[in-house]
Amino acid sequence: MATSTIITLAVIAAIVIFLVNIFNTLVALRNRLDNGFSQIDVQLKRRYDLIPNLVATAKEYLRHESETLEAVIAARNEALSGLKAAASDPGNASAVKQLAGAEGMLASALGRMNVVMEAYPDLKANENMMQLTEELTSTENRISFARQAFNDAVMEYNTYRQSFPTNLLANSFGHGKDASMLEFEDRAALEVAPSVRF
Repeated sequence: MATSTIITLAVIAAIVIFLVNIFNTLVALRNRLDNGFSQIDVQLKRRYDLIPNLVATAKEYLRHESETLEAVIAARNEALSGLKAAASDPGNASAVKQLAGAEGMLASALGRMNVVMEAYPDLKANENMMQLTEELTSTENRISFARQAFNDAVMEYNTYRQSFPTNLLANSFGHGKDASMLEFEDRAALEVAPSVRF
């Protein structure tokens, strides 16, 4: 009887260790995913902080282009709102898709602003504008790297969560949904960091 009790306890202990390992791995992967998004959050906030300075510098030169400048600010505000929603739950596919859409609109508005600014050589030569352009380009590169790291973490989390036997237990451990990758709608413009020229 003692041998059967020992065997039963050993089996129960093995099952508990197995379940704890799955739970801890899900938590670790989810934390890596959240950390990856926080890196995107930092870089996007940096870009959002640069945009009002960029618009303020351009405003003097682009007095007749107020609609373009207002579109940039509106797109920036929409993207900032999307970022706040996604930052509260980076695993929420809907919030991440909303952020991606807002980022696509912002990229489009900035692209229109770049086109308009090409007609103003004095603006392109402005020292503040050149510095802001350099900072914005650097930030775009950082966003690209942070987005890639986040998407890698999402893929690793989703792969583990969907794998057998984890897929049988994930729901009961609070990991019932796949996380969503951050893919910008305007892929052609954002796959390579945009060259911002003024």
